[in-house]
Amino acid sequence: MSPYDPSAFPPFAVTVDLVVLTVRRHALCALAVRRGEQPFQGRWALPGGFVRADEDLSSAAARELSEETGLCAHAPDAPAQANGAHLEQLATYGDPKRDPRMRVVSVAHLALAPDLPAPRAGGDANSARWAPVEALLKQGGYGREDEQAAPLAFDHAQILADGVERARSKIEYSSLATAFCPPEFTVGELRRVYEAVWGVVLDPRNFHRKVTGTPGFLVPTGGTTTRQGGRPAQLFRAGGATLLNPPMLRPEV
Repeated sequence: MSPYDPSAFPPFAVTVDLVVLTVRRHALCALAVRRGEQPFQGRWALPGGFVRADEDLSSAAARELSEETGLCAHAPDAPAQANGAHLEQLATYGDPKRDPRMRVVSVAHLALAPDLPAPRAGGDANSARWAPVEALLKQGGYGREDEQAAPLAFDHAQILADGVERARSKIEYSSLATAFCPPEFTVGELRRVYEAVWGVVLDPRNFHRKVTGTPGFLVPTGGTTTRQGGRPAQLFRAGGATLLNPPMLRPEV
């Protein structure tokens, strides 16, 4: 074996990019930031940044999440908290040409949280907003007055698509949908999460029967709420199950 020669390897950097999803106004939305610097200045992108020399990947992702949303991250297998967000590693993206500045490898993370307030821009972003994922993913991009807006910067459209599909598939067999809900929620509120993430309309009675009949999925709190209007609705919290048996199968569309 030849001796290691550092000069034979070009320098590279590591970043973390965040697919931050929430449900706002019954639509699945992602956090998008408008870049204030080159490359892709003025284009919309996913939030993220370079990993610092003294950080591991999880710490960098949690820091970026906090800077962009004010949320703290909790472990993927822990129930959602009022001041926390589900955060898990999504995938690694390493195309040599994905960043024109240099070789940059991005370790993308998926973050899920209940209805979040208006975001604040940080780092090299000059504005930030929540946008429906379908608007971000469709050809033409998002966020400009004309209909010829550029697509997301870098390879962020692919990262976003992968994150959305991860969320859509995981709520079939895990209790991850409750990460979009407040600590106490109704079956109707949970159903709207499934409808927003999957982009479908579900039968309320059938859905109620399924989720309340799945062992460990939901636990009644003993309280009720009228925040949805009409008659008081029973409140639940996430149960201890992380895997759903039987699963909540996604309808074919």
